Amino acid sequence: MADEKYKAFSAPLLPTVPKNRIIGVRTPLLRTYAKELLKNGGYEDFLRELPHFYLEENSLHAFIIEALPYQKYITEIERFLPYINNWATCDGLRPKHLKGNYDHYFSKITEWLGSDKPYTIRFAIGMLMSFYLDERFDENHLERLSKIVSEHYYVNMMLAWYFATALAKQYDATLPYLLERRLSAWVHNKTIQKAVESYRITGEQKSFLKTLKIKSITNK
Repeated sequence: MADEKYKAFSAPLLPTVPKNRIIGVRTPLLRTYAKELLKNGGYEDFLRELPHFYLEENSLHAFIIEALPYQKYITEIERFLPYINNWATCDGLRPKHLKGNYDHYFSKITEWLGSDKPYTIRFAIGMLMSFYLDERFDENHLERLSKIVSEHYYVNMMLAWYFATALAKQYDATLPYLLERRLSAWVHNKTIQKAVESYRITGEQKSFLKTLKIKSITNK
């Protein structure tokens, strides 16, 4: 399945993954392969072989476990999270069987937010963004995430993505975090940038958000 051109395209986008650990397999092929393994069985030994060497092994691992029944998914995601080493694997993992388990899943997200592993934290923030900004939204989520202070670029990028999405979906509850500068300066400005780029933010809101930008920052 290797595609050298795709490998050459992907490698610069994944600076945390050494180039010799990228095969160059396109995501649709990996997802199709994951479905075949799930249908035919025989993937359990592969799930136990952690850590993996190749990026695509991690992606395949993610695509398998995201389709597992909830309780098995929780067992496997807890084993897998500490080994995630890049944003693509982290962001590509979206569980498919959460119905009826959102309260329990939120308790796991809270645990993951307290991790010392940056991609575990990023994953937890992404889960709040994907599943808890609509009918399951709670303003306490904003408060919890505003207190995360990290030097890790990919954690801070996900924080900005979360708060920009929160502006689109829960504008009135989220705006005070910018008005009162309750985020780090870098996350604050990146949140505004991403919100201004969003089609879900009105023109009037974008104009106002631009006035809230912090002009001089040193933290990243």
